[in-house]
Amino acid sequence: MTDQQIELNNDLDFTLALDESAISPTEHFDSMINSPEIINTPEKTATKTDEQKRKMSLFSRIPVTLTLEVASVELPLSELLTVNNDSVIELDKLAGEPLDIRVNGIMFGQAEVVVINEKYGLRIININSQNLGELAL
Repeated sequence: MTDQQIELNNDLDFTLALDESAISPTEHFDSMINSPEIINTPEKTATKTDEQKRKMSLFSRIPVTLTLEVASVELPLSELLTVNNDSVIELDKLAGEPLDIRVNGIMFGQAEVVVINEKYGLRIININSQNLGELAL
């Protein structure tokens, strides 16, 4: 475990009591947000907001992998075995179509490639951050 992971574990201070009778995280979350005890008074809202900001700042340090997917193709292994240095493989996207952005393998949005100071960059075309909730699963 890296120092950063240890620090995150200490910061988050997770205490997990796992047994067969434990409810799932989804059920626990649903019961918390549907609880009649949750009342949004100004004092509680300010406290919740501060707490949410603190928790979000902890999560914002977690590294993720951003991948730009140009295109893909499905082909039989026998065809793949015939590929050599001069082979050309047709992909499933047209030239000029937006490329898919994935965060830890989950679809995040689309972009086009640009050049920034002689390096590749991305111009974001659209974002679907709702899919990022899947990262927690």
